[in-house]
Amino acid sequence: MDSKEALVVFEGINIRRIWHNEQWFFSVIDVIQAITDSGRPRKYWSDLKKNLIEEGFELSDKIGQLKVESADGKKYETDCANTESMFRLIQSIPSPKAEPFKRWLAKVGYERVQEIENPELAQDRVKEYYELKGYPKDWIDKRLRGIAIRQELTDEWKTRGLEEMRDYAILTNEISKATFGKSIKEHRKIKRLDPLNKNQNLRDHMTDLELIFSMLGEKSTTEITKSRNSKGFEECLDSSKEGGKIAGNARHELEKKTGRNVVSSENYLCITGKKEIKKLNK
Repeated sequence: MDSKEALVVFEGINIRRIWHNEQWFFSVIDVIQAITDSGRPRKYWSDLKKNLIEEGFELSDKIGQLKVESADGKKYETDCANTESMFRLIQSIPSPKAEPFKRWLAKVGYERVQEIENPELAQDRVKEYYELKGYPKDWIDKRLRGIAIRQELTDEWKTRGLEEMRDYAILTNEISKATFGKSIKEHRKIKRLDPLNKNQNLRDHMTDLELIFSMLGEKSTTEITKSRNSKGFEECLDSSKEGGKIAGNARHELEKKTGRNVVSSENYLCITGKKEIKKLNK
């Protein structure tokens, strides 16, 4: 999860949020879709705005337009509200999901503040998430370490003039191709992951070895980027290819010794933990 912007999930619905003015702001459209199951959340919001104005609710003071990422990967100005204002909006929406959503909102709206004061809480939350889903402990330890290494790499990219998520995606794909000989899309296909399901994170379905080589590729990229003092997209791209190549060479050596491919069709699709995750999200 990016430290300033992220998706959170309420009962299977993605809610976009952005860290602004030292607090979380949530996409109003996403919230409406989550608690009303409306097929036309924009129309619902348009009608609700009219009613709120008639009730004397000062929308201009409570709702702000902030740029959040859309499904096409681009950022558009979107009506967003902070936790306090979102509570007020929810009161105007008749839905059996209103109360569970309030409890969920109180949790996710405050967690970022807690994490700033104590960064270990973020890692604890991720660990709890994977434990509830039923992942093996050893796997969880590797996954958490991989998240930390990934964060170190993206932080390095930020300091070198890269900010767009699209740039990160391209560089990550180059590391993957050099490490595994497969693009991320190809790797996902081998894992039999749904190409339309964005919630299926490839790394959540990697084997121990795949996680280890992913870490090696990204850690090597970080170190090469630092040593070369790479700046801008093109220089970081070269460093990414070189970092992935180091992991790729190590993979080839292991495959020669074992006679087995590191890239595997094994996945964790059998792990659901739906009841436990629903409890965590409430």
